[in-house]
Amino acid sequence: MGLIGRRKNKKYNYKPRHFEYDGEGSPFSIGHKFDQYRTTVGENTGIKAKFRTAWVDLRQSSDRKTNLRLLAIIAILVLIFLFIIDFDLSIFYA
Repeated sequence: MGLIGRRKNKKYNYKPRHFEYDGEGSPFSIGHKFDQYRTTVGENTGIKAKFRTAWVDLRQSSDRKTNLRLLAIIAILVLIFLFIIDFDLSIFYA
């Protein structure tokens, strides 16, 4: 296997018949629709830089009302779960 070498990949150049390039970018390019709004996508190299930018993004865009609503929903779901399994809540009282 090492004597023959690796096989070259075939190239595929597709040019649509009725495509008029307006200079904005290819409509055939694949990209996520929210990449332009994310700060964690892009030229970050290294895991430390990625975590730092993700943490800064989380701190800047966090919504206090959403966090409180999420905590309330989690607390209600935990209480419902404890009620379903017949957990005795009297151990938390003096």
